[in-house]
Amino acid sequence: MSRQKRRAVDPARLAAFEVLKAVRVDDGYTNLLLPAVLARHGLTGRDAAFTTELASGTIRRQGTYDAVLAACIDRPLRKVEAKVLDALRLGAHQLLAMRVPTHAAIDTTVTLVRNQVNQGAAGFSNAVLRKVAARDLEAWLADVAPDDLAVAHSHPAWVVDELRRALGDRAGELPALLAADNDPPRVTLVARPGLAAREELPGTPTRYSPYGVVLDGGDPAGVAAVAEGRAGVQDEGSQLVALALASSPVEGRDERWIDLCAGPGGKASLLAALAAEHGARLTGVELHHHRARLVARAAAAGGGLAGVVRADATRAPFADASADRILLDAPCTGLGALRRRPEARWRRRPADVIALVGLQRALLAEAVRVLRPGGALLYATCSPVLAETADVVTATLAEHPDVRLEDVAGHLPAVPDAEGPLPGTVQLWPHRHGTDAMFLALLRKA
Repeated sequence: MSRQKRRAVDPARLAAFEVLKAVRVDDGYTNLLLPAVLARHGLTGRDAAFTTELASGTIRRQGTYDAVLAACIDRPLRKVEAKVLDALRLGAHQLLAMRVPTHAAIDTTVTLVRNQVNQGAAGFSNAVLRKVAARDLEAWLADVAPDDLAVAHSHPAWVVDELRRALGDRAGELPALLAADNDPPRVTLVARPGLAAREELPGTPTRYSPYGVVLDGGDPAGVAAVAEGRAGVQDEGSQLVALALASSPVEGRDERWIDLCAGPGGKASLLAALAAEHGARLTGVELHHHRARLVARAAAAGGGLAGVVRADATRAPFADASADRILLDAPCTGLGALRRRPEARWRRRPADVIALVGLQRALLAEAVRVLRPGGALLYATCSPVLAETADVVTATLAEHPDVRLEDVAGHLPAVPDAEGPLPGTVQLWPHRHGTDAMFLALLRKA
């Protein structure tokens, strides 16, 4: 391929195309792939923002765009070459959801296909995108998804069903929740107590966390406190998880805190700083080597980190009844963080819920074993799915009659309208609170 052809492709669109390919082929995560891709293409400022929105937005709205493209193509989408389909989705997002002139969206996409595939595929893409451009998104939705929330809001149907069940008697909020899942999340920073003050971070103070700010713009790595490890990037919902555990009273000794699933270290970093203020030390547990290193690096700035143990948390290397406070932020489907991880909605399957619930119950049983009487155990998931939240907690309470469920909402008094599926639990929502859909349950061993 000649250098002249390569130069003809817009770098921002080529970068977005590369992200889509890596997500599809390598099971990559959009937010983790973007920094390296942007750096490789030398994209900064507005070009970097354009690429980020193009890649992330396309993946978020993939279900909607596939329905539109299917109406414009005379064969099943599965028979369209994957690279061509990636480019068509990028083109559809520019035409239907971005302020890109029609001729620019079509011309740059066709050039991209010509460069990355061949001339024949470029002609095909040109014809398809001209059909897409004939209507706006509202008109297309009225045609391809008049009464289908899954297509209109680009969620798999089974995910829509699970979210409807999780909303319970407020299922009328479902369209607002699905729409919030498609809103790009703003960058939120956390000032780690004892290391940084919120006032030194640029941005608007968060509504509920006393340590957070919503960044007004720019690269968070350019903030001095972040670069020095005294602050970090963390969703407000995750900040509230750490705050809820740290503010829950314990009876007697309060020295040994454990984060049973600590990687990659965001909650552990805040929890370690809070532990230091209590005169306690936090031990992180992480199975995977690279994630354990991330935890150690993220939480090192404080003085509250006792260390990171590489271990399987279902067989934690701690004695019975030896921990004063335990955080179990359990592995889950991640369906509460679809704003942040747009590819998760397409990657997860109903069978994943069954497998994860088994793991969650095993982890929670182990946490109960390690928790001492009078101590506090916070079970959290970044998923509102009832099988992963209320059902796991209910099963644990049935299996452990010495464990009781306590009111965690009382330790987050500033957060309104967050009643969880069990009395005393908390369920945060993107459309109500502007956070990931974190679930919190506080358990105590009598």
